[in-house]
Amino acid sequence: MTLKQIYMWLAITVGVVVLAIVGITSWYTVDESEQATMLTFGEAGEDITTPGLHFKMPWPVQEVRKVSKETFSLDFGYNQDDKSGADQIRMITGDENIVLADLVVQWKITAPSQYLFHSADPKQILNNATSASLRGIIGSSKIDEALTSGKAEIENDVRELLKSLIADYDIGISIIDVKLQEVDLPNEEVRTAFTKVTDARETMNTKINEAKKYRNQKYEEALGEKDAIISRAEGDKVARIQKAKGDVAQFDALYEEYAKSPTITKDRLVIETLEEVLPEAKIYIMNDSGNTLKYLPLDPSKSKTVAPAQGGSNNE
Repeated sequence: MTLKQIYMWLAITVGVVVLAIVGITSWYTVDESEQATMLTFGEAGEDITTPGLHFKMPWPVQEVRKVSKETFSLDFGYNQDDKSGADQIRMITGDENIVLADLVVQWKITAPSQYLFHSADPKQILNNATSASLRGIIGSSKIDEALTSGKAEIENDVRELLKSLIADYDIGISIIDVKLQEVDLPNEEVRTAFTKVTDARETMNTKINEAKKYRNQKYEEALGEKDAIISRAEGDKVARIQKAKGDVAQFDALYEEYAKSPTITKDRLVIETLEEVLPEAKIYIMNDSGNTLKYLPLDPSKSKTVAPAQGGSNNE
């Protein structure tokens, strides 16, 4: 074989290799659970989120980097089964108490080029941002809020603060949700003491509520009694006014009759007054000279009737 033939076969081999590389690297596929970013001479370009077969310039002109579309979970906080990390996630509340918090962050990659090239370790940045958000919100809350009714508000505040931090870092990550799993005290002695304080506070609130209920009950009874007294007084007032008006009308009528016949009206008033004063007395009106002695029974109920004697003689 001559040197010319060797060069020819070498050129053919190189051509076949180049064609193979061009054929193999000129297309790529994106799965439904994947997304990709296009690199042109190492510079990140547009992101590809549409699944299917795609074409590009052969390597090394263009290159594709793929990442997942799935939702990831970041567990941050205290694990009851693993107490080795308890010292690292202890937090101080706004009233200077120590608590342990357990948080789960759900996140996903929404900008592959930013996720791949804007930071060396985006997961570590997310972890640090989660720690800063949780510690910041817990540090501005009181221990009662963190352990009881304020968990929902703390969770919402952590979510909003974490979203703001991740947006500022611009690392291609979106926060889907934040779940505050548990907020606990550091040891059993502190838990016992806090439970006693909580029970005492609940007892105090119960007593206060009972006292308020009793006060409201008595206050309502007093208001009812006051209204009843006022109502009775109003009724008495109206009755007395009406009675006074009736008496005035009666007096006016008597005065009119008196003006017409003073003597007759005077006698009638005397007689009516005697009837009211002596309702069962019997009145006898006599018109004679007064020379004859008259015997009148003062109590007719006690008078006796004497029967005539039987068998008597007419000569007696």
